[in-house]
Amino acid sequence: MAGSYSDRDGHIWMDGKMINWRDANVHILTHAMHYASSVFEGERAYNGKIFKSREHSERLKRSAQMVDFEIPWTVDEIEAAKVEVLAASGLKDAYVRAIAWRGAGEDMGVASAKNPVRLAIAAWEWGAYYGDAKMKGAKLDISKWKRPSPETIPSHAKAAGLYMICTMSKHAAEAKGCSDAMMLDHRGYVAEATGANIFFVKDGEVHTPDPDCFLNGITRQTVVGMLKEKQIKVHERHIMPEELESFEQCWLTGTAAEVTPVGQIGDYNFDVGAITRDIAESYEKLVRV
Repeated sequence: MAGSYSDRDGHIWMDGKMINWRDANVHILTHAMHYASSVFEGERAYNGKIFKSREHSERLKRSAQMVDFEIPWTVDEIEAAKVEVLAASGLKDAYVRAIAWRGAGEDMGVASAKNPVRLAIAAWEWGAYYGDAKMKGAKLDISKWKRPSPETIPSHAKAAGLYMICTMSKHAAEAKGCSDAMMLDHRGYVAEATGANIFFVKDGEVHTPDPDCFLNGITRQTVVGMLKEKQIKVHERHIMPEELESFEQCWLTGTAAEVTPVGQIGDYNFDVGAITRDIAESYEKLVRV
């Protein structure tokens, strides 16, 4: 599927009913457009089944509560809507996007309690997020922007506003010929990529940043569990950027990224080694069960 995301054939579930893709529009005074009052989920379907679908729906509801609104659909209703969308798409392997937001209403300032909360779900074909990096390893820049303190934002919500600096960081990285950027947190510790969590390997053990000020991804949690099942020691801890020199392997995890090897971060190089290849292959098998 190519071309603009606004001009495609198909259907999108919106506020309880299926509508034509091109008719899935909102008013220019939608609160979320002006004040980022929206939350979303990215999910993948494999062989017609969304991987960990319910966990995503539950997180969508929690994210909305963290940014002070309530989605007026239950988890079961959201699950049913996703099944309907996937069936309408005719796709077995698909990316599924659910988004909830404060719409246009009586309020048009920072406050928006009088405005309706809306929900939409769409599905489309989406291949490897980093293209051929899944084979040879992605190249990452190091962003100048840092993940902020949880005292300043609801850092564990998957909220649209938290991705502004991610977009800026990824654009800067792409301008340098990189696939993505690694971000530090407000204290200077390694945090994550712009839309994926990060893992490192040293001496047969895995090290990954403690997600105390950024999203603890569902794929991240899945991979940590897989590593532990394989009897590979996992250190969830604060990681200083100068430690990158001592790590041998690196990969990213996320619904879109799946498990993507990293070959370079700034001036640091990594091998696409045995542990990286094994966890990528194991994840691919798991999601297609």
